[in-house]
Amino acid sequence: MRLGTADLPTHLVASSAITPLGRLLRRTKLDELPQLWNVLRGDMSLVGPRPCLPSQSELIAARDAARVFFVRPGITGLSQIRGIDMSDPKLLAETDMEMLRGFNILVYFKLIYLTLIGRGRGDQVR
Repeated sequence: MRLGTADLPTHLVASSAITPLGRLLRRTKLDELPQLWNVLRGDMSLVGPRPCLPSQSELIAARDAARVFFVRPGITGLSQIRGIDMSDPKLLAETDMEMLRGFNILVYFKLIYLTLIGRGRGDQVR
């Protein structure tokens, strides 16, 4: 990101705020590598609801109502596979809860596999 870019969710950031190196990092998913450190520390999981910013009060309320916060956040999940970003907090929280209702070890590895083959799109800059 360019200097002075506001601390906003990805879907609210202007594409002009992203540097060429940033575009490459996003396209290759290398920007997710620092989160692996959080997985190794035990603060995150590979699969789970994506963490949200403290300023995303609507998303926090929707996830709280859907009881999503009782699990560790993750790098990927069902919402990312389906291309649902944080611009639709209610749908995101419902999809997170859907994932957690049917969660088991097979779902865990299926979501990792689908992410690795490119189905996990994550939040897109518009």
